[in-house]
Amino acid sequence: MPHLSVEYSSGMEAKADMRALCQTLHAALMESGIFPLAGVRVRAYRADHAIIADDHPDNEFVALTLSVGAGRSTETLRGAGDLLFAAAQKALAGLLAAPHFALSLEIRVADPELSWKDTPLHARLSGRGAS
Repeated sequence: MPHLSVEYSSGMEAKADMRALCQTLHAALMESGIFPLAGVRVRAYRADHAIIADDHPDNEFVALTLSVGAGRSTETLRGAGDLLFAAAQKALAGLLAAPHFALSLEIRVADPELSWKDTPLHARLSGRGAS
């Protein structure tokens, strides 16, 4: 972990390069210096049907949810969140300048007793596994 989910309204694909946004957000997670590369996931999902605020047809949103493993302090996670949110704000600055856009970020800490994982990615990226 961390796993970042990027949920966005269907009109966003015409207004922003979602792949580039994912790359920007991935870079911000790595810049934070607190997450192992092998654990980082950035996934984007379009909400085909959504009512945003007053249901104005120009309304759009991007909602970021970062799920992380337990063990990091609130201060540490806040620093990573600040970097991530600033990167999203910069990437979406044009939309944020308009009155019909909403950007949000929430960080969730996973309970280790209720989180299962099985992946050889960590070994491969640390040089201990096959390429």
